[in-house]
Amino acid sequence: METTRHFTATTYIVNDGATALHLHDRLGITIPPGGHVDRDELPHEAALREVREETGLNPTLIDDTTTIPAPAGETLPEPRHMMLYDINVHSNGTVGHQHIDHIYFAVVESRDIDPPAGEAAADVWEWYTPTELRKSDIDTDTATIACEAINVVDEALSSN
Repeated sequence: METTRHFTATTYIVNDGATALHLHDRLGITIPPGGHVDRDELPHEAALREVREETGLNPTLIDDTTTIPAPAGETLPEPRHMMLYDINVHSNGTVGHQHIDHIYFAVVESRDIDPPAGEAAADVWEWYTPTELRKSDIDTDTATIACEAINVVDEALSSN
């Protein structure tokens, strides 16, 4: 059996020492904004689009990617992490579908989540501090990366 793989992009958005996560209705887990990379879309563009679509917020990536001069090229923002997630595991242990997730960190100017029509309501979103993340029952990978995002964004903002 062949495994289908899709590229996805996830963004941990940070404001004032906390990150926004929501309980995903279909998956039943608490996660940051994210989704599939559309055809002819770059992963960091998808990451920003997904935040705007799901939260109504306008994110700014925290990007410390080293720029390489290239006459016919362009340096793209590097994801902070790339993860491979099994999405559809069959009873015999074979994996039918996976996501190759590009994970980015971004800052937003407010905590006023106002999703556009058709998206999950604002009340499914919660802002979590590192202390709240460590005490929560949120999946370990999500909580760990969320704490890292808060630290990276706070350090980036304090150095400006």
